[in-house]
This record gives sequence, structure tokens and C-alpha cells, in this order.
Amino acid sequence: MKRIDCFIAFIDDEQAEPTLANLQRESEVARVNRVPAARLKSTDAVRNIAATATAPFTMIYTKTTALRFGRFALERFLAVAEDSGAALVYADHFNEADGERKFTPVIDYQFGSLRDDFDFGSVLIYRTSALQEAVSRMDEDYDFAGLYDLRLKVSQRGSLVHINEYLYYEVETDTRKSGEKIFDYVDPKNRAVQIEMEKACTRHLKDIGGYLEPVFKPITFSEEAFACEASVVIPCKNRIRTIADALSSALSQKTNFKYNVIVVDDNSDDGTVEIIRKFMDDPKLIYIAQDKSYHAIGGNWNAALHHPKCGKFAIQLDSDDVYADESTVQKFVDAFYAQNCAMVIGTYRMTNFNMETIPPGIIDHKEWTPENGRNNALRINGLGAPRGFYVPMIRSINFPTTKYGEDYAVGLRVSREYQIGRIYDVVYDCRRWDDNSDASLDVEKVNANNLYKDRLRTWELQARVALNRKKEKGF
Repeated sequence: MKRIDCFIAFIDDEQAEPTLANLQRESEVARVNRVPAARLKSTDAVRNIAATATAPFTMIYTKTTALRFGRFALERFLAVAEDSGAALVYADHFNEADGERKFTPVIDYQFGSLRDDFDFGSVLIYRTSALQEAVSRMDEDYDFAGLYDLRLKVSQRGSLVHINEYLYYEVETDTRKSGEKIFDYVDPKNRAVQIEMEKACTRHLKDIGGYLEPVFKPITFSEEAFACEASVVIPCKNRIRTIADALSSALSQKTNFKYNVIVVDDNSDDGTVEIIRKFMDDPKLIYIAQDKSYHAIGGNWNAALHHPKCGKFAIQLDSDDVYADESTVQKFVDAFYAQNCAMVIGTYRMTNFNMETIPPGIIDHKEWTPENGRNNALRINGLGAPRGFYVPMIRSINFPTTKYGEDYAVGLRVSREYQIGRIYDVVYDCRRWDDNSDASLDVEKVNANNLYKDRLRTWELQARVALNRKKEKGF
């Protein structure tokens, strides 16, 4: 086997010993170097790794728990790296937690895989020349974004190859449900990390021609006649436990303009429709019953947006959530006019089913800036809620017919051209409970969701690169 330099994160010598022993058993020519875990993600550590590495390949192990390779697995890593010419290889693996071993597949890297939390697993094997070349272009010093910056820079010049074989065993230390992990990036305690990640991602976008300057297409609100000024849109399927709360919240809004509520039921069969009918005496309520074809959340939104009684502005309310008070719809419409934008996103409070606040509490997405929000949107996994749209604009785009990521897709697309406005007051209570679409997913479903959002980012990034090229040519 060709010689490889290995760098492992460690807390203390006793903790590092199992991994050291395993690596030494794997190959007598593997040279192992210890990197303090608290510093591994820093630019300084990445530079030291590049300066120390002399073997053709360099492995970085990012966890502090014991690592074990399968038989001939390290040789397999290096063989694929050589055969493919990859700048980085990573692989599927096994996670061990609470005495149980689980298959843990990861996903392929794409042009738009810009999430700083992209899951490569904990074993990263770089071609040393690619690593060192990337480090030579580093001109920012990060405490948290060094490894992220390295990956982005390596991807600019070489391929990142996924080996879909189970090659090693690691101990899982984060055993939270998927629905608890997805909000880490907006947790206030992670703010310093996010600032660095945004800076690294923005630099990457500039390097590859995908960065958009803060110049936006102006929005002119149409004078055409609408049935009302605003519509609350509630897509719904089998929400017998929560739809009454949502409808009551939407129908009790206080506004100085006419509004309505459009509930789109997608073939509920649990008694939801019977509850909706109890509200039909309210003239503000419009009920749409979908046919038996496939609609998902995106298709239900499209049905509401293209209904003849849809208002000038459409404002989200999910069927298991409620507005924070009776002023939410008014605040949205006021924000559209005050900020002169095509889309407005509010602030929400995380609650349990009983509407009690739960961590991380208020989600305000204050990382969003008018100047760079649309670029940073390619890095993060969501733009916030609730969302409101200027209807003539969103009718020209429409939602993808899917039940996951449809909101992110339209947010990216809108931000390519238009400024997105924000409301930083809490206007929405978001329930987290077992029936949420992302509450507790197995690894295959998490991977499918992440793969789709990465595709959305890839398509959007490709469009932005093409847009910039046209501008450069004067088109």
C-alpha cells in the first residue's frame, strides 16, 4: 500500500490510543499525527497539516472517538483515489451507538453541495498535492471554517468522490433525532461559526462565478383587480388534530383591508375535511378539494395561487401551525409595501404540540443581510418562515410538485432576481411534533432530502453562473 499521512483529532492521549493502534495495525507505512480537536477546523490547523504531509495521500479523521477500518479498507480508499484521480475520497460507513451498529450511507457531492454540514463521514482522504494547492490559496484565517474552506477550494480544481462501500466503523456521538439537528445553524450560540462559514462560502461563489452582486430587479405592484389584498394559504393533508387551530388563527386576523383564507385539502381521509366544513360559514374561507392525482405541498400551493379568488399577496400558514397573534397578515402586507419586495419572510417561535416554547426558541434568521442573503442562501438549509409572496411574481415561477424543499426552491429562485424582505418580530408559532415531515427520519430519508436540496442548489448555482457570464458578455 502506498504511504499515507494520517491526522486525527484528539482530546487527550488516552482517548487517541484506540485509533492510533488501529491505524498502526492497518499499515506500517501510515504516519499518524495528532491534532487538537478544538483546533482541527481552524485554518491554522489545515495549514499545519499541509506543511507536515509528505505522503501522496493525507487522511483527516474529524471525530475524537475510536475509528476502525474494515479489512483492506484503507487500501480500497487509496485505490479508488488513484483510479479516479480524485482530489478527495470519502465513503459509507457504520455508526455504533448504544450498543447498536447501523449502516450509514452518505451521498454524492454536487456542484451545489455548499452546505457546511455536508456529511462526508469522519474519514476524509485528500490527494496531498490537491490539499496543498488549496491551502496555498487560503488568505483568510478562520477559527471554525478552515476545513470547510479547504473542501470548497479543493472542489474548485478537483473531484470529490463518494465510495459507496462500507469501509469503516465509527462511534456516533450525536444521537438526536433529525428534527432536532436541522436547526443547529440558526442556534444563536453558533452565530460566530455561521459568520465564518458565510464568509468562506461567499468567497467560493466569487471564485467560481456564482456570486450575485446586491443589485435587484425592481418590483412594481400591479394595479390589476384582485379578489382581495391578501390570502392566507393552508395546504393540508390528514391534519385532524391541528387544522381547527390553524383555521381559527387565520380567520381571526385583524386587517384594514379585505383578505381571505384558502385551505387546499389533498385527499385527507382522517376526518380533516369534516372539521374544515365546520368553518365554511365564514365567508372568508375558500375550500379547494384536490383531485386524486399527485400534488404534494408544492402542488397544493399552486392550486391556491392560481385560484381566481387568490389575493395580491399570499401568506403561508402550515396546517399544524398558528399565527402568533391577530396582526400577522397585516404585518406582512405592510412589509411588502414598506420594503418594496417580491417575497417576505417572517420570524417564528419553536413550540411543542401544546404550544410551549422549546429550544432553540425564536428563529429569526438574523444571519440574513439584504446585501448577501441570496448568496448565503446557497449554503444554509432554509430561509425561514412564514413566507409571503407577491402573487403575480410567484405565478410566473410556481412551486415544484414536491412535499419537501418546495419552499426552499422558490426562495432560491426568487432571490436570484428580487430582494427578499424580512420581519424580525415573532409572527408565527411553529409546532414540532411526531407528524412533522422531518421530525424523526431514518438515514435514507435524510439523505434523500439532502440530495434533493443539493440538487436545488446545483440548478440555482448553474443558473447564476450562466447569468453572470451573460452579463460579462454584455447580454
